[in-house]
Amino acid sequence: MTHLLSVFFFIIFQTLAVLHRAHGYGNAHTCRSYCGNLTVDYPFAIQSGCGHSGYRDLLFCINDVLMLHISSGSYRVLDIDYAYESLTLDDPHMSTCSSIVFGNRGNGFVVERWREPYLNPTPDNVFMLLGCTVESPLFQGFPGKHLPCRNVSGMGCEEYYGCPGWNVIGPKKLGLVYGSGPPDCCAVSFEAIKAINLTKLGCQGYSSAYSLAPLRVAGPHGWSYGIRVKYSVEGSDSFCKACEATGGSCGYDVNDFSSLCMCGKGNSTTNCDSSVHSASRRRTWSLMDAITGLVGCVAVWKLSTTLGL
Repeated sequence: MTHLLSVFFFIIFQTLAVLHRAHGYGNAHTCRSYCGNLTVDYPFAIQSGCGHSGYRDLLFCINDVLMLHISSGSYRVLDIDYAYESLTLDDPHMSTCSSIVFGNRGNGFVVERWREPYLNPTPDNVFMLLGCTVESPLFQGFPGKHLPCRNVSGMGCEEYYGCPGWNVIGPKKLGLVYGSGPPDCCAVSFEAIKAINLTKLGCQGYSSAYSLAPLRVAGPHGWSYGIRVKYSVEGSDSFCKACEATGGSCGYDVNDFSSLCMCGKGNSTTNCDSSVHSASRRRTWSLMDAITGLVGCVAVWKLSTTLGL
């Protein structure tokens, strides 16, 4: 009987130890998610409280399709390049080389003011604005031949006019200047106008292409169509590195958006090192320890009752 009691105690304590470790702070990457074939990791997240607060309420996984939502609309995320800190987005109403879309249906690209420090199209991304009116802000203050239209990273309207999609549009006003009518296509960089809002710009459509330097593709047929967006995290990422180094996942407080380290059993305002706790983390550990102790006491009491001890 004594031997049986010892074995039973051993099993109980081993089980409790495993449970304790499973709920410990060493639960790395608790915020990492997957949507279709894309990995969603810091600074992004699709769970509230995970990732960087500057990217909260940005990505959504819908039927295994990762979508990005900003003030100008929703875009499908084709790729997240964590090494080069960039996203590749697709707007279904954006023109390409094979299809020119008019009718002011495209999203363009406009981010909320508070997101601007974190999220902007890359410098080598060209936006080709199509069918803009004479009254468009693009052409105001640019008399004569001094239009804002430019080539960006070797891509521009002169080449784009060679796309087969233009064959169904009709004559192209290539070379016309402000005063006699704007061109059907005006290529600009995002930095030049800060926002691609088709309604405010008085344009009927747009196309976007980017360069995968140092690879240069001859002709618009080989351009990469889509919106290439550069993302960044303001300030130092030392907090996140320290958090991940101690087994945590980087997140934020949903109330005040301050940085938090997600440690499995609780959150820390520093990291998951057991020698450094935040108040919220200490409370979580105390509650877990109390539950563990209670379970142990109940198990021992039940065994004693059964054996008549």
